[in-house]
Amino acid sequence: MRDVGIPFEIRVDPAAVADLRAALTRTRWPEPETVSDWSQGVPLALAHQIADHWASDYDMYRLQKRLNVHPQAIVELDGCPIHVLSARSPHAEALPLLLTHGWPGSVVEFLEILPLLTDPADPADAFHVICPTLPGFGWSGKPTANGWSVERIAGAWADLMARQGITRYGAAGGDWGAFVTAAVGARDPEHVVGIHLTLPRAPEVPGAPITAAERAGLATTAEFRSRGSGYSAIQSTRPQTVGYGLVDSPVAQLTWILDKFWDWTDHDGDFESAVDRDRVLDNVMTYWLTASGASSARIYWESFPRHLGSDPVSVPTGASIFPKEIAKIPRSWAQARFTDLRYWNDDLPRGGHFASLEVPEVYAAELRKFFRLVR
Repeated sequence: MRDVGIPFEIRVDPAAVADLRAALTRTRWPEPETVSDWSQGVPLALAHQIADHWASDYDMYRLQKRLNVHPQAIVELDGCPIHVLSARSPHAEALPLLLTHGWPGSVVEFLEILPLLTDPADPADAFHVICPTLPGFGWSGKPTANGWSVERIAGAWADLMARQGITRYGAAGGDWGAFVTAAVGARDPEHVVGIHLTLPRAPEVPGAPITAAERAGLATTAEFRSRGSGYSAIQSTRPQTVGYGLVDSPVAQLTWILDKFWDWTDHDGDFESAVDRDRVLDNVMTYWLTASGASSARIYWESFPRHLGSDPVSVPTGASIFPKEIAKIPRSWAQARFTDLRYWNDDLPRGGHFASLEVPEVYAAELRKFFRLVR
């Protein structure tokens, strides 16, 4: 692996911290919800509690310290500066692994799993990990013109790997990272040894066999589309409009993201049992510090209403379907799109949409199991 790009470190400006704290204290709050649950969104009492913690107790430099442990660079890809975080294995024969996050995630999602991947108990399972930040997210550049589709991002990612001299690598991701990973596999099959997804998507296959458990998963998916996808409808049609509030108000950005951490994680009424508030705030900080509420939302506008998850993918594919994942498809549908589906595990004990944050050991083990088949 060659070093590419301009070396980079996160530097949080104390003036930005002071401004954030001041903005949090002058928040104009709405009245409480008229229900006793989350059916209208983030409850006022919890929003107050997390915002107060952010202003008073959260270490505003925590994110900087966590990210700067790892080498980072800004790499110009297809005209856009891309933030890339890397974690190299001490084992020379480690397989390069391209990890891609989604929304409302960031490279913060992967910090817990990096040591599990780079230096596992068995060196034969080791990875050199490369984590680029999506265009418009975090410390990557904000595109100034439209056209940054999933396919274009995949092309930039393939170029990133080529410029590092990597001719054989794996790719993995969830949420938008799953769409990008599938597109990388379709675009660069001569170099990609396999892809792993936590959110595999594929068109319906009429008449294909479906188990009772898979029918239940389809029902959950239908419920999500009916009642849980309002954020997607807004971001895919009016990302600029919602962006004004997200960039101007830290509580707007916080609750926009907090809503998804509640709804998409595996917990029994206490979301912090899945992901504690400081790790949620680390993720929120990547959006707030970089004013990327609008620019990150545009990935929805770029990719909808075009149907995602239909192009055939021939490279070896693995999928780990966590029990609280927001959308699920039957294995038979996945096999029709991913024509070399070598690994499928939909019987995991716990975990949701943010598996690498919620159950890092389980997620890392799933990656190791699949890539053993294709190394």
